[in-house]
Amino acid sequence: MIRALLAGTFVSVLLGWLGTFVVTRKMSFIGDGVAHASLAGIALAVLLGWAPIPTAVVLAVVIAIIIYFLEKKTNISSDMAIAIMFTTGIAIGIILLHFYQGYQPELISYLFGNILTVNTLDLWSILIIGIFILFILSFFYRKMLFVTFDPSGAYLSGLNPWIYDLLLYISTAIAIVLSIKLVGIIMVSALLVTPSAIAKMFARNFKIFTFLTILFSISIVIVGLIASYYLDLPSGAMIILTGTSLFVVGYLGKMFVKVFKH
Repeated sequence: MIRALLAGTFVSVLLGWLGTFVVTRKMSFIGDGVAHASLAGIALAVLLGWAPIPTAVVLAVVIAIIIYFLEKKTNISSDMAIAIMFTTGIAIGIILLHFYQGYQPELISYLFGNILTVNTLDLWSILIIGIFILFILSFFYRKMLFVTFDPSGAYLSGLNPWIYDLLLYISTAIAIVLSIKLVGIIMVSALLVTPSAIAKMFARNFKIFTFLTILFSISIVIVGLIASYYLDLPSGAMIILTGTSLFVVGYLGKMFVKVFKH
């Protein structure tokens, strides 16, 4: 449970921060695409007896780079590029798992999420890789923000927007893989998007938006995890439902305030 809380809190900060950029850029579908495509990396690790998270992280970086170049260097749209990698990754994963003999219970935790199965190796992988991503985000935050809101202005000021775009794609892909054991491949994009969707209803500027997103992300994970423990229900599903419930409450609360003012 301690490992689960540590991993959950850390990943929620990471996804919350990245989620602000993903939602602002309208890249929400990338969460589903990278998560499902990463099944190939996890299946390869299971088949060869390697550590699943580091293996999936390496593949996620490759997937993010391919998606970026398909989107930016060809006539293929973002959703088409993600859909191609989405289906290709799943297909490769299924074929690799076909060669695995016997039942693999750990694979279920990656598909549907079970944060209580996070072991010491998983925790250290999440912390070490996640700290590196947080450092990158902190170091390049202003430039990534500039490129997000005014790519033309960033280019004219001497920046290369493509570098920071690619950095965001890679960082998001890695963060998604790190959170797979938290909520599962099937539901991971919801944790990337839902906290930002809630925060966006109340934030008046990007700084407050970022702060609220991280706050909501941490709250959703901790409350969902505790609820799953006491209700004896799957942790991944409870975390996602906690986020959805908070979104509904926030939306209704905002509507009530708006009606009350009028």
